[in-house]
Amino acid sequence: MPPAHWYTGLVVGIKELAPKVKSFELEIPEVVSFDFIAGQFITLDLPVGDKRLQRWRSYSISSAPAGTNKIELCIVHFDGGLGSTYFFDQVVVGTELKFKGPEGGFVLPEVIDQDVVMICTGTGIAPFRSMIWDIYHTGKTHRDIHLIFGTRRKEDILYALEWEWLMNNIPGFKFEVALSRESVSSGPEAGLLTKLHAGHVHPIYQAAYDTPRPDIHFYLCGWSKMIDEAVENLFGEIGFGREQIHFELYG
Repeated sequence: MPPAHWYTGLVVGIKELAPKVKSFELEIPEVVSFDFIAGQFITLDLPVGDKRLQRWRSYSISSAPAGTNKIELCIVHFDGGLGSTYFFDQVVVGTELKFKGPEGGFVLPEVIDQDVVMICTGTGIAPFRSMIWDIYHTGKTHRDIHLIFGTRRKEDILYALEWEWLMNNIPGFKFEVALSRESVSSGPEAGLLTKLHAGHVHPIYQAAYDTPRPDIHFYLCGWSKMIDEAVENLFGEIGFGREQIHFELYG
């Protein structure tokens, strides 16, 4: 295989998405269009150490392919994390970042002829944002899409207004949230708050998909503990086929 091509990305925008999560927009000046498939990631070489294991950090592209030379990354700040601490403490508009990619096979099929259930925690929502906006922008034919997002508190819900808008503009798209560290009011509330659940993501999909079906695929992204439990529930307990479960690990 030819050696990987390394690009230089220029940070042109930074937004706070939640108390410990920011969006970083990169422009790649050397290309007119940075082409990728929704769900893929890039790998950055950050100036945070001498060894490759310290320096290289991979992040899913959170924006949809748009035929431009700009992409977005969704990054959470881990206390003591070399990569995220660099992003939060040192990266500003104008910072140059070296990266390679795109890479990865965590993508939807070209023809979406089965229902899709996306289960994620934290910034594991990033590739799904890319996928769903891509479906909207391209008008791609699809069946039902169910996005289940797990986080701690209401203030940690990433892209909340976008999901509310997309539920009203993509037929068959549903978004639900599990809050692990905040109680959920049972009273009438507007918008996304009607889709909140107390606890973790697992009871949501276990209740909705408690019988094996051949016409559905599950996509999992987030912490390894969540993914291990979800695979055990879907494959080991409910009985979905292993080929129906796709995942991308974050630690």
